[in-house]
Amino acid sequence: MSDNISLIPSVKISTSGLDAENRRIEVIANNIANANTVKGADGKVFRRQEVIFAAKLADAMDGQPGGKRPGGVEVKGVVDDNRPLKRIYRPGHPDADKDGYINMPDINPVEEMVSMMSATRAFEANLAAIKAARNMAYKALEIGK
Repeated sequence: MSDNISLIPSVKISTSGLDAENRRIEVIANNIANANTVKGADGKVFRRQEVIFAAKLADAMDGQPGGKRPGGVEVKGVVDDNRPLKRIYRPGHPDADKDGYINMPDINPVEEMVSMMSATRAFEANLAAIKAARNMAYKALEIGK
């Protein structure tokens, strides 16, 4: 079966989407879990993080040298958000500065939950695409009987 009619590339693309969205969900969950963390194990204030995606390119199906086609998505990295930290007045806190303020991550739980729902829907869409490809393969096998 040639690559033109094979369902394997579509499954690979959707699988890369599953992997990427799974990583995004993990990062969002970590942001939510650390929304009230004054400082991490490294002694620094936790910073909200974001996942950076990039398109994966695959060799073109027609075999032309240098030809590329979309091949899914990949996680290029996880980066700290550069939003300024929130300064909160807590004079009795052990990490308070001389004026009684502590630095907290600028994480909006509502924004993170919206991002979580978006990532979950994208994950589900990729899963549905894999299931559709599987069903098409089964139907193609039934035709050949």
